[in-house]
Amino acid sequence: MRQRSGTEAGGIAHIPFTVVNDNGGAPALIICDHASRHIPAEYGDLGLSEAQLSRHIAWDIGAAEVAGRLAALLDAPAVLCGTSRLVVDCNRPFGEASSIPESSDGVVVPGNANLDLAERQRRIERYFHPYHDEIDRRIRNHNQANQAPALISVHSFTPEMDGFQRPWHVGVLWDQDQRLAAPVVRELRRDPDLLVGENEPYNGTNPPGYALHIHAAENSLPIAVFEIRQDLIDTEKGTERWAHILCRALVPVLAEYSAGNTGNGGA
Repeated sequence: MRQRSGTEAGGIAHIPFTVVNDNGGAPALIICDHASRHIPAEYGDLGLSEAQLSRHIAWDIGAAEVAGRLAALLDAPAVLCGTSRLVVDCNRPFGEASSIPESSDGVVVPGNANLDLAERQRRIERYFHPYHDEIDRRIRNHNQANQAPALISVHSFTPEMDGFQRPWHVGVLWDQDQRLAAPVVRELRRDPDLLVGENEPYNGTNPPGYALHIHAAENSLPIAVFEIRQDLIDTEKGTERWAHILCRALVPVLAEYSAGNTGNGGA
């Protein structure tokens, strides 16, 4: 499994993204927006404890490991974000309040309080743009090779939110385009032991996912956004199992997409 890292941003000793399986040849691109809990040294701990920073508010637990293993199984490259969502959320448009959250799941983030526009823009330029620029570059390269890629976005969700025990093992999110999501749901449901959510525990339209609407919709590319319950992938064994589950669901769907892919977004 080949891996490389993005360049340092703005002279800051911080890696804004990592690429796994750099030269993967499958007609797909895997992305993981919340792969890391890392906070650049200039921000310290944002005023939070180690216990708080180990929670889901800082990253998607297990998602990076699943995405990396899936990249090897599918022979597809994976771009993993290297910055905690508490510094800047790479799955949110700039104008959203949750882009740089002042609180998350009831936890106040002191280091994000009362930020001026200059600091917000600074974080976007140093940590958000390098990650998304790499995704854009890879989409362009695929398109130039007449191989418009299917996008696979890997996330994870906390088993409980606001007192509600979330029952789903995995959810698949989408907005208007179901080309990838609908057949993937069908394939996942071949396993009677899996409880698969459609636009659960989040909806593809709300909150607005950046990759779903910018990388996928604006390039007419199909996308499946996976949300895996975190207690199922908080161990090495769990991430290995779920990478294989997603792979089994994706292989026939990607084969069908590739067969009909004309290089113009698969439309």
